[in-house]
Amino acid sequence: MSVLEHAPAPVCAPLPRRPEGERYTISEVAEYTGLSAHTLRWYERIGLMPHVDRSHTGQRRYTGRDLDWLDLVGRLRLTGMPVADMVRYAQMVREGEHTFAAREKLLSAHRDDVRRRIEELRSTLDVLDHKIGIYADARRASERV
Repeated sequence: MSVLEHAPAPVCAPLPRRPEGERYTISEVAEYTGLSAHTLRWYERIGLMPHVDRSHTGQRRYTGRDLDWLDLVGRLRLTGMPVADMVRYAQMVREGEHTFAAREKLLSAHRDDVRRRIEELRSTLDVLDHKIGIYADARRASERV
């Protein structure tokens, strides 16, 4: 994987405090991410989660890199990216640098969709503010009577 894949993402919102140590159990990762252990195992099965190391007893042992990946996945989920697109993106990451253009195209298209939805939400918020203003004015008028 390239250096670009590991560049820190800009901070958009505070993340929960990471568990101590270098390797994390599935329960620690579940607590950190807010995902259930079932969801984490499902992410592995569908190819969304890269290979997770195992201890000599077979227990999953996540790394800081896994937590970074889950942070990205969480942000993609928050923006409404379909799971199929996230899985496709994960596959491209595993395939290496020759997929940079395809990854850029996928993320750019998703960004355009997010921006469109933000504008729809802003417009809806304007309507709500207008309606709330009407009711606030009516309430104040009735209180003066």
